[in-house]
Amino acid sequence: MKLKKILVLVIVLALFTVAVQTQPVIAKKPASVNVQILAVNDFHGALDPSLTKPSSTDQSTWYYRGGAEYLANFVNAEVETNPNTVKVSAGDLIGATPLLSALFHDEPSVMAFNLMGFDFSNVGNHEFDEGWQELLRMQNGGCHPTDGCIPGVPEFPGAMFKYHAGNVIQLENGMTLFPSYSVYEFDGVKVGFIGISLESTPTIVVAAGVEGLLFEAEVDTINHYVKVLKDTEELKAIVVVLHDGAGAGPTINSCKLTDPFFTNVVMNLDPEIDALITGHTHNAYNCQVQVKKNYDPMIVTGAGYNGRYLTDIDLTIDGTNGQVIGRTANNIQVNTPYLTAVPDPDMKALLDQYRTASDPLANRVVGSITVDITRGANMEESALGDVIADAQLAATIDPANGNAVIAMTNPGGIRTNLLYDEISGGELPGQVTYAEAFKVQPFSNSLVTLTLTGAQLKAVLEQQATAGSDGSGRMLQISYSLTYTWTTSADIGSKVSDLMINGVAVDPTASYRVTVNNFLAGGGDGFTALQAGTDLLYGEVDLDAFVAYLTANSPVEPGPKNRISIVP
Repeated sequence: MKLKKILVLVIVLALFTVAVQTQPVIAKKPASVNVQILAVNDFHGALDPSLTKPSSTDQSTWYYRGGAEYLANFVNAEVETNPNTVKVSAGDLIGATPLLSALFHDEPSVMAFNLMGFDFSNVGNHEFDEGWQELLRMQNGGCHPTDGCIPGVPEFPGAMFKYHAGNVIQLENGMTLFPSYSVYEFDGVKVGFIGISLESTPTIVVAAGVEGLLFEAEVDTINHYVKVLKDTEELKAIVVVLHDGAGAGPTINSCKLTDPFFTNVVMNLDPEIDALITGHTHNAYNCQVQVKKNYDPMIVTGAGYNGRYLTDIDLTIDGTNGQVIGRTANNIQVNTPYLTAVPDPDMKALLDQYRTASDPLANRVVGSITVDITRGANMEESALGDVIADAQLAATIDPANGNAVIAMTNPGGIRTNLLYDEISGGELPGQVTYAEAFKVQPFSNSLVTLTLTGAQLKAVLEQQATAGSDGSGRMLQISYSLTYTWTTSADIGSKVSDLMINGVAVDPTASYRVTVNNFLAGGGDGFTALQAGTDLLYGEVDLDAFVAYLTANSPVEPGPKNRISIVP
């Protein structure tokens, strides 16, 4: 009998032990979770760093700025401080890129951001430079439809990060081109990221690149998806990544709150947004803005351009209710001392494959200059603008190539200066390589020669007062054959006078052959009057015309800047 009792007791104890062991283990939520967001914007394929020389002789004062090999060092160092990290780009990661990226249709830039482990990028206006179908290839991978796969460089798998564009709608099916938002979870807390493109993109890119797409208003779309995240996803930690932005602040870690971007965009956003990561304007700023009384402030940041800054945003989130209870942000300068610079080895190994493949073309000398030839501000004639406009006229003045009498180009298409002392491929001072010319005109726009009446030409020039996505004005750079007077105090529509072609007054009723690029021909930058042009003839790429002009006319002197007489 005792044996039976003992046996029963053993069985009962065993069953109790099994029951205890099979009870679900409920993990205790942490009191709070720290989430780090690392952000860049407007990288523009700047895989190589820029070298800054505060002193021409003391190399200890020189330093590298930006570039993928050094940006990777900074990103890796920040990730080591917090594994709960989301890495984001606020658009224009590609487009308007140097030769090392553009020669391979920007595949190297996407590969570089894959290697850095980026998670998210919204779509900037320059992502559409080669058209939205090509942007889909950037996401999905595969060989270029025309050039195919390029030997000697890695096979292109597409972006490992997710593109987002919540306000870009395909007219054919009413769906967004890319997802509107993503949700990331860390230690039981969730953070929502909304990605929004620049709503004025159709006015500043080639029309064919966005054909069939609708760009909805930024603020309305953002506020819509904030509500979706709050109501549907039940999220309280919300970050918006927007390809639009503000002017420069007093410092890289402050803001100019009177800037129209804060008035027109930030102050109209849902105050439940915890951080707004911006781009497009190439400015570095960082501040916290009280959007609405009784709400916590919103972090607003911009990280300059070309990877020269890295924004570090740290959110402390309540582990119980998912609410952000603490927030800080800091813009870090990606500066690396020249004498001690050590590039990230994995990134260098990746980029060296592309460098080897591109060197023969990039380092080819195509001409020379006598001194620096520089671009100017938006509303002025520049020495480099004169040269480029003359190059475009030279390419199309022949009757077989367009029979043009004048050429005009937009200042935004001139991306950098031609510098006498720049040495990019072992050439002599004053010599210009193909890579250096490419940096000046990286868009591969086609030249278009069209017919305008004298009245229509004047209408185009009058639109300079309000051109540009912000309406602040853009002065077209013009060939030597065109001259006129611009009166700054005159009413809009009446600023242009003394309009002459080759010294002869322009007849409002006569017809003239005018060369522009295909961006302008489609009404880009607000020059809609050019769409009235007739008898369009498409010619060579603007870069090819520029290179041919340098080769034929070297050494090239700066343009005289005497074609537009600007008076009060």
